[in-house]
Amino acid sequence: MPKTQTVEDYRAALDVPVREALDALRRIVAEAAPGLTEEIKWNAPSFAHRGRDRVTLGIEPRGGFRIVLHRGTKSEDASGFRFDDPDKVAAWPAPDRGVVRLRDPAEIEARADMLKMLIARWITATD
Repeated sequence: MPKTQTVEDYRAALDVPVREALDALRRIVAEAAPGLTEEIKWNAPSFAHRGRDRVTLGIEPRGGFRIVLHRGTKSEDASGFRFDDPDKVAAWPAPDRGVVRLRDPAEIEARADMLKMLIARWITATD
């Protein structure tokens, strides 16, 4: 997919089923943390809180979707950072980087409430 400048350009380049699933994820993020700003960054919808990138959505190359919880582009010392994910919703390759993989729109819908809680807690923890 070519690099795009706006969220609308990005959405317009997607097939309808993929766009609808991605829009469902975008709504989940927006409902979890009202006031986030959205832009295309890293060729994907990315959400910032107070100007700092926190959540990036992605389309998996072999199908499915991902939500990446992170603390932005600049490396921050994660030695004192702790985030509790008691439901094990995300995989945590680093203490301050979580990745949630979702197979399809049905899984997105089924896990929507859990995802909203996780994202809301992430935004609070990284504020």
